[in-house]
Amino acid sequence: MKIHEYQGKQLLAAHGVPVPQGKVAYSVDEAVKAAKELGLPVVVKAQIHAGGRGKAGGVKLARTADEVETIAKAMLGSTLHTHQTGPEGRVVRRLLIEQGMDLEGSKEMYLAIVVDRATASPVFMASSQGGMDIEEVAAKNPKAIAKEAIDPAVGFQAFQARKIAFGLELPPATLAKAVPFMQSLYKAFEGVDASLLEINPFLMTKDGTLYALDAKITFDDNALYRHPELKELRDLDEEDPLEVEASKFGLNYIKLEGGTVGCMVNGAGLAMATMDIIKLAGGAPANFLDVGGGANAEQIRNAFRILMMDKDVRAVFINIFGGILRCDVLAEGVIAAVRDLNVQVPVVIRMKGNNEERGKEMLRQSGLNFTTADNMTEAAKKVVAAAAGGAK
Repeated sequence: MKIHEYQGKQLLAAHGVPVPQGKVAYSVDEAVKAAKELGLPVVVKAQIHAGGRGKAGGVKLARTADEVETIAKAMLGSTLHTHQTGPEGRVVRRLLIEQGMDLEGSKEMYLAIVVDRATASPVFMASSQGGMDIEEVAAKNPKAIAKEAIDPAVGFQAFQARKIAFGLELPPATLAKAVPFMQSLYKAFEGVDASLLEINPFLMTKDGTLYALDAKITFDDNALYRHPELKELRDLDEEDPLEVEASKFGLNYIKLEGGTVGCMVNGAGLAMATMDIIKLAGGAPANFLDVGGGANAEQIRNAFRILMMDKDVRAVFINIFGGILRCDVLAEGVIAAVRDLNVQVPVVIRMKGNNEERGKEMLRQSGLNFTTADNMTEAAKKVVAAAAGGAK
């Protein structure tokens, strides 16, 4: 789950991380009022779940109340296009009005904490080259990104923070501030069960004061049960409508770009294998929907309905291992869905496991035009051909 910048800064401030003062605004009047309360000049920031806002015109300096009004009118309700939004962009529905900072003589850097699967531990990353082009820095000069692996048993240590501070070439006089700053970042990361915490830019002003000038936080969805208060920060307007719809029924839906095959699976590993074998067969998945191990016939029906709401889907590949989810339960749900929804696209089904023969018999007796396959390779070839307009 992602949150907005202003929400991330509120969480950081609660963990002792210095951030600029700011207020969220949902209207032009609220923006002007916030600017006057904070004191001009202010920075007006569009709040969307995507990076690259500055280059796209989503971050503007306002020196007067009239400028705040003009900028807020232009931003609110507009569609912002960045390298992370895709061609559809994101509609700006709220703004962060933040105190202006004197950037003369300042230094902009980069800090982040991520979970590294290779080392099975959090990793603290830093670069002296922060700002809007950090992705370009990482691509062209990976050595410019310093890394410190963190042992979860002992946490982020002061000596590691000092190593990063020296790597950033911070003045010795700022070490007394930099070490607790970075340790507070890690406490926030650990405290909210984040999977990503990114500060870009990490700002050192001319007088040596340190600020998190931006904040991006992504939470581990599997840990949200420990943080019911964080669920209130979710902005459904920023999420794919089909992903939101799937979550209502305990389903996991992920939209993919450029594909035409809708995939219904149970289990993340099977989802990855299904997408790989579709690619090997010459096709491309349009999405995948994981119904999980304990789905019932009604969830299967809802899953099929969500797949059909994706306009890119030209054929559906149902690839299920019948363990906890029995094959006959799957067949019952699929048959009901195809009938109720009047599904017109080809449906290829490969099922293996518990009550497999019963499930196949139900499909045969349904009178519906399903295509079945005994193995994944055969099924993938059939669904790719069907999606391309070949044999169904």
